[in-house]
Amino acid sequence: MDETIKRVVNAMLAMQRHSWEQGVCAQALYELGCDELWLPMAYDAVKRMNSDGRLAMVGGGATVCDPASNGEVCLRAYQKTGDRFFLDGAKKMLEYLMEKAPRTSDGLICHSTRSFFEDYTAAQVWADGVYMMPPFLAVMGELDEALTQIRGYRKHLYDAEIQLFYHIKDVDGDRFVRKVHWATGNGWVLMGLTRVIAAAKENGKPEIAEELTGYLVEVLDGMLPFITADGRFRDILDSEDSFIDGTSAMMMAATVYRGIKEGYIPGKYREYADKAFRTVTEKVDDYGIIREVCGCPDFVAEGTSAEAQAAYVMAYAWKNK
Repeated sequence: MDETIKRVVNAMLAMQRHSWEQGVCAQALYELGCDELWLPMAYDAVKRMNSDGRLAMVGGGATVCDPASNGEVCLRAYQKTGDRFFLDGAKKMLEYLMEKAPRTSDGLICHSTRSFFEDYTAAQVWADGVYMMPPFLAVMGELDEALTQIRGYRKHLYDAEIQLFYHIKDVDGDRFVRKVHWATGNGWVLMGLTRVIAAAKENGKPEIAEELTGYLVEVLDGMLPFITADGRFRDILDSEDSFIDGTSAMMMAATVYRGIKEGYIPGKYREYADKAFRTVTEKVDDYGIIREVCGCPDFVAEGTSAEAQAAYVMAYAWKNK
C-alpha cells in the first residue's frame, strides 16, 4: 500500500462508528485484503450484537437494515477461520431480517423500527438500504429475497425519467420523506448492486446478475451527466446550489473499477473513475482524513465521514485489482 492509502485507513479506523459505518469500513478492508483489520472488526460486530440478532449495535437503536452491512464480513470470517462464532453471528442477523424485522405493507424490510421524521410512519425505505441489506441476503443464499427487496426499492424510489433514486419514502404513508436525488444515496445503490451481482454469479444465478447489471448501468448513466469538471458530484446531483461531494465520486469509482474487473461494466467508464480518484486523492489531508465530502452526523452539509474513507479504500482496492 502507498502512504496515502495507509493514512486514509488509519484515519478511518480512528473514527467513531455506528453500525453501518462499522460495516462499510470492515467491508472496505476485506476488499483491500487487510485480514489483520477486518477480521477483528467482524469479531467486534458479533460481540456488539443485540439480543435480537442485529450486528454491531453499540448503544442499541432503531436501525434495521444498517446492521446487516456487517454480515458479509462475518460470513467471510467464518470461511477463513472456521470459527463458528462468526457464522452464528451471520445466521442470527439473517434470522432477524427474514423473521423478525418490520416490513412495509408490500413486504419490504423497513429501514428502521421507527421514523426519524415527524408525521411519517416507520414503514420507510431508504436508498442507502440497497447497500446495507440485499448484499448480505445474497451471500447468505437468499438471492431471491435480495432481488425482491431491490425490485421494491426501485418501485418506490427510482425516478425512471432521470435514472436516479430518490432518497427516502414512507411506503405505507405513500409519500416521500426526502424527495431529492442524493448523490451518496445513489452511490450506495451502485455499490450494493455490485455486491449482489457478484453473489449471483458466485451462486450460479446469471439471470439475476444480468437484471441487476441493467439496473446498475442505468443509475451510473443517470449520475454521469451531473459530474463536475474535476470528476466529483454535487451532494444533490441536480442542484447547482448544493455543495461538492467526494464520497459519491468514490462510490462511483469503486463500482466502475470493480465492474470492469469482473466484466460487466465497459471500459469506457474508467476515465470517469480515474478523474474522480485523482481529485479525491488531492483532498486527503495530513491526517488521512478526506475533505470536501458529505459529512456526519447528519449528512446534509460538507464535512468528514467514515463512509467517505471506506469508499476511497474500496476504489483504491478495485483500481489496483
